[in-house]
Amino acid sequence: MALKIFQYLGRTELGRCAQVSRTWKILAEDEVLWYRLCQQEGYLPDANISDCSCWKLALQDCRAKECTLRTNWKNRIGAVSQLQYELGKVLCDVHSCDGVAIAGYTSGDVRLWDTRTWDYTAPILEPVHGSADSGPQPHVSFVRINSSLAVAAYEDGTVNVWSLMIGREPIHHYQHNQRIQALALGLEGAAIATASGFQVKVESPDDRGYWQTTAQFEIQKLVNFLHLVPDVVGSPVTIAAAEDMVYLLKAEEPGKVLHSVYGQPVTCLDVSASEAAFGVKGFGWLLNETNKILLYNLETGQCLTKLGSSLGDFTCANLQNSPPWMLVTGNKDRRVRVYDLRRSKSLCSLYAHHLGVSAVQMDDWKIVSGGEEGLVCVWDQRMGTKLWEMHARHPVRHIWFNTHSLITANIPDEKNPRGASIMDDDLTAHRRHRGIIYAYEFSVDQLARESVLPICRSSYDEVTGYNYNIGLAVPYDNILVT
Repeated sequence: MALKIFQYLGRTELGRCAQVSRTWKILAEDEVLWYRLCQQEGYLPDANISDCSCWKLALQDCRAKECTLRTNWKNRIGAVSQLQYELGKVLCDVHSCDGVAIAGYTSGDVRLWDTRTWDYTAPILEPVHGSADSGPQPHVSFVRINSSLAVAAYEDGTVNVWSLMIGREPIHHYQHNQRIQALALGLEGAAIATASGFQVKVESPDDRGYWQTTAQFEIQKLVNFLHLVPDVVGSPVTIAAAEDMVYLLKAEEPGKVLHSVYGQPVTCLDVSASEAAFGVKGFGWLLNETNKILLYNLETGQCLTKLGSSLGDFTCANLQNSPPWMLVTGNKDRRVRVYDLRRSKSLCSLYAHHLGVSAVQMDDWKIVSGGEEGLVCVWDQRMGTKLWEMHARHPVRHIWFNTHSLITANIPDEKNPRGASIMDDDLTAHRRHRGIIYAYEFSVDQLARESVLPICRSSYDEVTGYNYNIGLAVPYDNILVT
């Protein structure tokens, strides 16, 4: 009975109860109570009660590591690596999932990086067998990755699918007749959606593992954005934004128009398990129709709320990775805005990037934004202040982070720059044209003495710059040039 009463207490109350008497101390330090507290606060969710001998110490260690990680994030303490592939020429697209990044290049190569390991290598995913003998590969248009699959779409309408568990050769391949405008891959499972011309095609394997076309739709206009709804049981559900129309596409059902207002094109799109958020361009301030973010319920098909009223276009929105009831957006008016969906109002507005915001993501305390000028900024949400920033040459097109790592990608808009190589058959391009992927690691485990940071593994050919608040293990700045 005492344990049933104590299970309603928090860690502070249990600590006070342990000081009352020896009997209460035994009850307050019961392993079941502290195991439940650890699970309730989100630590070690997959662990069993028998995996640890003292769950009170386990909870203390987890909270200490979380505090250290937050301090490292705020002060930019950690390691940073550049993920480069010189033979790939110019970077075309980047995507990441759980620390694994995939990149596509103008040479037609698709490359993987697993940033979860310290000395990681970058394997090349091979195209369809025999295609390399037919000449140069087409440029990569889009790449996507989840926990089990990697997908790449090429300029000639080809789509290749690789399994991360099997090997480097594709397990599935199909062809569109025209250039692909959008590519979507589910967070879990093996559903793939592609849009080419006025056609949207959904591919997935059956129960025996044979790939097939699950659904095919004809759209009235060209698709700009495409997403698969996560956590859907049964046939996949696709959300497609085509100019000024938004479609809800289910297999074996006709396409349903979720939103349509003539002359107000959709400028960005993101979906969660039950909602879709997208930006629409207004007619202009003269008609009192400014740019807004619309939030729709996917089950009822009704508009839940209209957010914001800006003269600039909304260029990015992140609903899926945001905390519950929160939405973060980026705008051409240089501002990052955080909205509370329950109150339909902006919680904070940050003046971020002077050429417009191109990518954004947030969690419960910080915001990471990227701009067209190539700047990556980390913000404290509650204080509304900038913690630190990093700059590269090209626009920021991809941002992903979790508690201990951050991946950003600066992707050039110009895929065939003038003077990129000395000769037409040169396999490399000048560094200023390529684009770059950065991988940041803020975990304390990576700062141990036995680990050598990338800046310490330098060939000393680079100009000495900011050391990212890292205590160097070698005298990097005291090199005698002979």
